[in-house]
Amino acid sequence: MIGKLKGLIDSYGEDFVILDIGGVGYQVHCSARTLQTLPSPGEAAVLSIETYVREDQIKLFGFKSDVEREWFRLLQTVQGVGAKVALAVLGTLPPAELANAIALRDKAAVARTPGVGPKVAERIVTELKDKAPAFANVDPAVVSLTGAIDEA
Repeated sequence: MIGKLKGLIDSYGEDFVILDIGGVGYQVHCSARTLQTLPSPGEAAVLSIETYVREDQIKLFGFKSDVEREWFRLLQTVQGVGAKVALAVLGTLPPAELANAIALRDKAAVARTPGVGPKVAERIVTELKDKAPAFANVDPAVVSLTGAIDEA
């Protein structure tokens, strides 16, 4: 499987970028947020990749960070959330805001995503409430201190 691509931006589409790597152009689908952060055509870019292989196609999804890619995977564990909806959610809410919305059970924040109605938003915040803290940005030093305090 392809896990990371590093190359030059060739061109942009509505929801994808063509990344030129050694003369081969890879079509990589990205969230709107990720597309906005990528450089101009001709400049270098690095994307974390999630590869989907199906009987009739191979599809690449690109992310600016491994954390964003993990959220993409996690979102798709929710019933009714596929790749398109997961990308839309990540295009609306960066990972930190998504983690906060889930922790606070703020389904309205999740429902701001185009294509996500109240029922799907409710499922996202409900089904991910116990999984989301694992994806929060926590300083490893704080984790070490917490362990030391618990042992005392």
